[in-house]
Amino acid sequence: MQVSGATAAGLAVSGLGFDLSPVRSYAQTLKTKGAKETTTICPYCAVGCGAIVHTSKKGDGRVINIEGDPDHVINRGSLCSKGAALKGLRENENRLLEPMYRAPGAKEWKQVSWDWALTEIAKRVKKTRDETFTPKNDKGQTVNRTTAIVSGGSSALDNEECWIYQTLMRALGLVYIEHQARI
Repeated sequence: MQVSGATAAGLAVSGLGFDLSPVRSYAQTLKTKGAKETTTICPYCAVGCGAIVHTSKKGDGRVINIEGDPDHVINRGSLCSKGAALKGLRENENRLLEPMYRAPGAKEWKQVSWDWALTEIAKRVKKTRDETFTPKNDKGQTVNRTTAIVSGGSSALDNEECWIYQTLMRALGLVYIEHQARI
């Protein structure tokens, strides 16, 4: 009775278009096979999720795959939609690779060298600091500060990097030091 019931059920299912014959399967080669594996931290928000980046073994630096780091203490291998799309941050034909500058009043941006851009930033920071530096307040207390420069830090920095960055900003006399984790 049980065998005839199973036979009837098998015939009914096969009549619906299911094929119960054995199927050959083939293993796929992983796209990350032989790729260089590097751990990193997602730069988008202040959570600091860990990610594993697989880059091409050809040495061209192309990103093949990005996935959550299962050994990372914060996200344990999961990534949000922005973190999962990190590959687009690196592999994007619209990504700027050189600094751009638009002079005051100009309508067009122009490409400049990294040396020029960094030198110009340093000159402007020094000029602003020198013009607005306050060694003492109205009460005669030593304050050594400038309120004309503001710093907005990055969530991609770890604690040690934040300490170094904060120390540099304080050494310049900045009072307004913010961090993306709080914004």
